[in-house]
Amino acid sequence: MNLCVCILAAGQGKRMYSRLPKVLHRIAGKPLVGHVLDAAAVLTDSLPVVIYGHGGGQLKDYYADRSVVWIEQREQLGTGHALQQALPALPAEALILILYGDVPLLSVETLRKLLDAAASGFSLLTVRLADPSGYGRIIRDQDGHIARIVEHKDATSAELTINEVNTGIMAVQGRLLHQWLPRLGNQNAQGEYYLTDCVEMAVESGLQIIGVETQDPTEVTGVNNRLQLAALERAYQRAEAERLMSGGVTLMDPARLDVRGKLSCGQDVLIDINAVFIGEVSLGDGVVIGPNCVITSSTLEAGVEVFANTVIDNAQIGRGARIGPFARIRPETILGDDVHIGNFVEIKKSEIRSGSKVNHLSYVGDADIGRAVNVGAGTITCNYDGGHKHKTVIEDDVFIGSDTQLVAPVTVGRGATIGAGTTVTENVEPGRLVISRVRQKSIAGWQRPRKPQNAQ
Repeated sequence: MNLCVCILAAGQGKRMYSRLPKVLHRIAGKPLVGHVLDAAAVLTDSLPVVIYGHGGGQLKDYYADRSVVWIEQREQLGTGHALQQALPALPAEALILILYGDVPLLSVETLRKLLDAAASGFSLLTVRLADPSGYGRIIRDQDGHIARIVEHKDATSAELTINEVNTGIMAVQGRLLHQWLPRLGNQNAQGEYYLTDCVEMAVESGLQIIGVETQDPTEVTGVNNRLQLAALERAYQRAEAERLMSGGVTLMDPARLDVRGKLSCGQDVLIDINAVFIGEVSLGDGVVIGPNCVITSSTLEAGVEVFANTVIDNAQIGRGARIGPFARIRPETILGDDVHIGNFVEIKKSEIRSGSKVNHLSYVGDADIGRAVNVGAGTITCNYDGGHKHKTVIEDDVFIGSDTQLVAPVTVGRGATIGAGTTVTENVEPGRLVISRVRQKSIAGWQRPRKPQNAQ
């Protein structure tokens, strides 16, 4: 049977106290509903149906480049009402998986179990809670099938001892929803249409409802306020830390790690505290990441060492390179094997080949640097003329003295030496020494100006 995923994402999230729709708040750098959409994409190629309401314009704009069937719920009158709005988009011949845009950590494995159980026509995800107060209790028959759901306020004292509760996540044959949803009523204190009333209709028709229990409550925990958002962020990061450590990564403190994307690691990787990984990051064997580093969408080959407080963004780092501390590697940078980038050095859109060093207080932008080049402290490539960017080429085995300015476009030939304090404005031939200093003068009898003694 075909699968159609329907995601309820119309809630305003008043307790978030935010102009942003609740489902666009982030966990691990991704909107809550983004986690749900990604899980749906693993399960089926069919377009997801997303029911939106408050802040729907922002939601649709954010996912403008993603193929989605959008359904508006103008009034928030309950989960059943939301599905009623979407009913024309729900194929009767498909299995309908109903998810929630503010429940981000539900695993694909658990969803597959729920879908497998839906062969009967109706399966419902449940969870056991240490404190089930406020949740609808699951009442099972003698065969273990779900007989009904009793709301907390309607439960007897015996039923209140039950700790298995309804999550609202279910898989139902489309034809059944087309029968049941039009019959939902709102004769309750809230005047809302509840999707859970379909359970009663299923039992009345003699349909077996298969309950699938998740063992991890965080999988089905929703977000209604900032405290819950933070708690699920930590749960996500704890799971990432456990995954990494199980694969052989050493984390100096598993509680101080943030993965906001996909992090893959080779053998014997060590990650110090407060490291943040954004986008798709690959760390080769033996990579060491120092404290307080931020690495975005980059590849670090084997043996790379990144020292404290370094930022690497969209770069390729060769084997054995050493970077930092306090270095910034900006997008479109390629560093070869055994390159050294030191403290307070910024590299932007440049390629630096193997064995070269830029160790201190320098800016290198729009440059092509060869092998075994030494760039002295305080060197900058003057790559921007106010309107255009220009390229600096430094060939192999060049020595650049400290406090040098290379005014692009310019090429420094192989084996050349640039004396400290030089401003290079013309191409340098291979093997030459270039110096452009003002001659030093020593003036005798010089008196430094001084303030009058009564001056403030």
